[in-house]
Amino acid sequence: MSIFKIVDLQFNESFLFLFCSSITKSSVSIDQMNTMNERLLQFIWQHLYFNQEQLVATNGQDIQILSQGLLNRDQGPDFLHAKILLNQITWVGNIELHIKTSDWEKHGHSHDEHYNNIILHVVWEQDVKDEKSVPVLELKNRISNSLLNRYNELMQQNQFIPCENQIAGISNLVWMSWKERMVAERLFEKNEKINQLLQQTNFHWEEVFWQLLARNFGIPINTDAFEAVAKSLPITILAKHKNQIHQLEAMLLGQAGLLNQEFREDYPVLLHKEYQFLKKKHQLQPISMLMNFLRMRPSNFPTIRFAQLAMLIHESSHLFSKILEAKDLETIKKLLSVTANDYWHYHYTFNEPSAYKIKKLGSMMVESILINTIIPVLFSYAMHHNKQNLKQKAIQWLQQLPKENNSVTKKWEACSVTHDNAFDSQALLYLKKNYCAAKLCLNCAIGNSIFKKQVTS
Repeated sequence: MSIFKIVDLQFNESFLFLFCSSITKSSVSIDQMNTMNERLLQFIWQHLYFNQEQLVATNGQDIQILSQGLLNRDQGPDFLHAKILLNQITWVGNIELHIKTSDWEKHGHSHDEHYNNIILHVVWEQDVKDEKSVPVLELKNRISNSLLNRYNELMQQNQFIPCENQIAGISNLVWMSWKERMVAERLFEKNEKINQLLQQTNFHWEEVFWQLLARNFGIPINTDAFEAVAKSLPITILAKHKNQIHQLEAMLLGQAGLLNQEFREDYPVLLHKEYQFLKKKHQLQPISMLMNFLRMRPSNFPTIRFAQLAMLIHESSHLFSKILEAKDLETIKKLLSVTANDYWHYHYTFNEPSAYKIKKLGSMMVESILINTIIPVLFSYAMHHNKQNLKQKAIQWLQQLPKENNSVTKKWEACSVTHDNAFDSQALLYLKKNYCAAKLCLNCAIGNSIFKKQVTS
């Protein structure tokens, strides 16, 4: 499947490995009983990872599964549009799963109209005599011990990722498809945030881009504060002063609360005076959030980042429009290649001169802005306006950017999982944060492959 199509698709359960296998009956240990949960039971039913020979309901009816149905992630039964044979009579409807039969009443399904069309109640354990007309199928003696043991091992792991010791041998095809899925999920997640900002700004794309761009300048720990500053300074106000770099700096630093001190040098004194005038003129309200300086490199200090951000505003106009028109990454990199004004070459903070160093926006920061702001906003704009060429450009740019090098990607490399570019590294970062950390192995194609190996071995 092309990566340019995967981002247009909603996740389909057929994306995972659907296959049938015969599993011999086996006894169930106490540990395995404790292992079982409804998500695992759904997974087992969804993929038919149980012995299907001579299925009999607890009321004695013979059962044959023609279709296990489609997993339902919304309100209502667990599986929809299933088809089974009960004593050679075809039934079509929905299937509900529980750990125990008594959970039906505990969950209040008897009085919920969403459960009126249940044709089969699948349970791990039959714990009460079921007097409903719906037949019950118990699975606890039909599920492989090895599958339950594998799941239990994964859930108990405290390593970097649960499958760290079992990940070797996963095919490149599986990895490629799942990386595409992870990037798609990340872009859709970013799109939700962008949609919220669009609602707040009456669908003003330049304003939304400005707010997200400012947020990116606050990396690693001042993102929320930088976004708050951007929201307090609409681009209409910034545009009126874009030709005066010291006025732009005054407004950004002043709104961030970084001009509230006694200054010994002329330049910060000037900024303070400018801010007092502009604050009154535009009725500005400074943010209440504090800026963090601790435990970060001086080049990431908010003073430096605001100075660079001010210069970017000073040297560009209609930046987002230029990004939409850009043909290649180099054009964007040149737009972002800005240097703070001369004062900051001798300072990281006010009142504390430092050795001379040009405060140019570095290549890593430029790449961060591309990955975390420009590409997601470009992709979202393409979705809103149905522009496939822009969507394709966003994906291509992500593939052309170098891979990210951080503690998480290094650990993936230690697990022999390669990443060649930012597309790959973003996929792995998203996978670690949203799946591995929460141990959602049953929702992961890599986890599914591991279970598939166990069941078919």
